[in-house]
Amino acid sequence: METLGYYNGEIGLLDELRIPMNDRACWFGDGVYEATVSANYRIFALEEHVNRFFNSAALLSMTPAITKPQLAELLYTLVYKVDSPTQFVYWQMTRGTAPRTHAFPEQTSPNLWVMLKPLTLPDIYQKIRLITVEDTRFFHCNIKTLNLLPNVLASEKAKQAGCTEAVFHRGNRVTEGSHSNVHILKDGTLCTAPLDNLILPGISRRHIITQCGKLGIPIDERPFTLEELFGADEVMISSASTFCMSASHIDGYEAGGKAPELLRRLQDALLDEFHQVTGARCA
Repeated sequence: METLGYYNGEIGLLDELRIPMNDRACWFGDGVYEATVSANYRIFALEEHVNRFFNSAALLSMTPAITKPQLAELLYTLVYKVDSPTQFVYWQMTRGTAPRTHAFPEQTSPNLWVMLKPLTLPDIYQKIRLITVEDTRFFHCNIKTLNLLPNVLASEKAKQAGCTEAVFHRGNRVTEGSHSNVHILKDGTLCTAPLDNLILPGISRRHIITQCGKLGIPIDERPFTLEELFGADEVMISSASTFCMSASHIDGYEAGGKAPELLRRLQDALLDEFHQVTGARCA
C-alpha cells in the first residue's frame, strides 16, 4: 500500500476513506494532532509524541478512547502496512461527531484519524531561505490544535516568496515558525524561546537542547528579538520532519553563516541520534 488512511477502525487507501461532515474537525478544527517520521519501520520519538498528544487532548478537555500503549501499538501496526519503509506518520483526534454547535456536545465519542505516506528524508545541510511574518495567531500556541488557518496563510506567503518557512513575531519578539520552532546560535550559545503559551513545545526542540547539553553548547531559553534573529551567527528551524535546518536568507537579506562548524556539529549529533534509533540516514 502506497498511502494509508485510518478512521475509527476502518483502514483503506487514503483517497478512498470517507469522513462524516459532522466530525467536529470539519466545522471547528476541534481536535489535536501529532506527526513524526518512521524510517526502516521504526517510529522516531514515538513516546514523546504520544505524550504530547495526550497532553494537548487534556488541555482541550478531550478524553481519548485509547490508551498510550494501544495508540503506539496501532501506529506500528499501520506503519507495517505501507510499502515504503520511510514514512510521514500523522494522527489526530477530534472531539467527535455531532450536529454543528459551538458548545461541546453532551454525548459523543472522540474520532481517531491516522494518515501514512512515503517520505523522502531531507538534506539538513542544504541552506534554506526564510521570511518574517507578524504573529497574529491565537494565544494558545502551546496546544497542538487543528486550528491552523493562520499557519496555512503564512506558509503560502512564504511559498510565494520562494521561501521554505515563515517566522512569526509578536511585535519585536520572535515566537516560532508556521510549522516549526526557531532557534539562533550566537557567540557559541543556543538561544531558543521559552516554553510559554506563545510557542509549541517542540519534540525536535527538546532533542536539540539535549544534544547541545551533550556537546557542551550553552543554552539560553529566553525570548529573543527580530534584531537578534537578523544578527545571529546561525538561524535554525526544527520540526519532526525537518530536524534542524539553517537559514541563508531572511526577508531577502543574508542571514547566519557565521558559525558553520558549530552548526555542523549539532546537525551531525541530531542525525546520529536519528540513525541510532531508526538505522536510516538522511540524504
